Amino acid sequence: MKAYEIQEFGVENLKLVERPQPEPGHDEVLIKLRAWSINFRDLLVVKGHYNPKMPLPRIPFSDGVGEVAAVGAGVTRVKVGDRVAGAFMPKWIAGEPDALAAGSALGGEIDGLLAEYAVLGEQGVVHVPGHLSDEEAATLPCAGVTAWNALVEQKQVKAGESVLLLGTGGVSLFALQFAQLHGARIIITSSSDEKLERARAMGAHETINYKTTPDWEKKVLELTGRQGVDHVVEVGGVGTLPKSTRAVRLGGHIALIGVLAGGKDFNPMLVLMKGINLGGIYVGSRAMFESMNQAISLHQAKPVVDKVFGFDEVPAALKHMESGAHFGKIAISAG
Repeated sequence: MKAYEIQEFGVENLKLVERPQPEPGHDEVLIKLRAWSINFRDLLVVKGHYNPKMPLPRIPFSDGVGEVAAVGAGVTRVKVGDRVAGAFMPKWIAGEPDALAAGSALGGEIDGLLAEYAVLGEQGVVHVPGHLSDEEAATLPCAGVTAWNALVEQKQVKAGESVLLLGTGGVSLFALQFAQLHGARIIITSSSDEKLERARAMGAHETINYKTTPDWEKKVLELTGRQGVDHVVEVGGVGTLPKSTRAVRLGGHIALIGVLAGGKDFNPMLVLMKGINLGGIYVGSRAMFESMNQAISLHQAKPVVDKVFGFDEVPAALKHMESGAHFGKIAISAG
């Protein structure tokens, strides 16, 4: 089978190689992959920024969707022909994460799914909503579950509450859709007026261009009557967290997810003085994935796919991610 390997770090060094097709063992399933999606984490992994000491070679990418091609002895959760995705951490089934779950993260701690076939334990696969294309479904395991965990599982967003979203990448647009489903007021930022118009068309109530309004946290306070928002989905990390702590209300909630904005120093004083609930999000469990899929199916929601690349175009897709030009998710199709 064909698979991509990181043999040395760098997008330009990603290799398409031949590997033996794996066989499922007891309680395992063989998946013929049809589509994948890219997360910012995947770009960091390929470039060597995620874990410079990662053992190589490594198959990258956590997100993939395909058809069950074969099952091992004892498998009862899926059957041949089912359309499934791998859970981001196949060993995090429910409840709180532990070291075993964290050590199963695909495309980082272990080989990922950027191959024609992959074997996963039956407990680590999830049926995907039937109304979604393979490319749409492939966006769910990381970005979708992360947004769901941030707004629904960690601190359930309620109708009438306000949510601040940073940027228009995959997690932020999933969060926009989930906040909308729950009846929340949505404020979103971007450096692009065109992207902000698209976000407004999706249901955002207020938009802020952080390039033309660099003190965007002051604008958020203005929009909320000086109270601040109830929830922030914080994908920027230390680079934007100081502004997010000023933009959230007393006792509000910040879901800390990403490191897109860089930065080195953060003073936690406002977290203490405002009683902010600051919670780290590392994707989510299989149970969260399944709950999210129920909501997506019920509302016939569709992820936003910015662009679809072919399987032989993965380096170009990673470069597109690196450019920051995308709106939503970038997908790969097996063709």
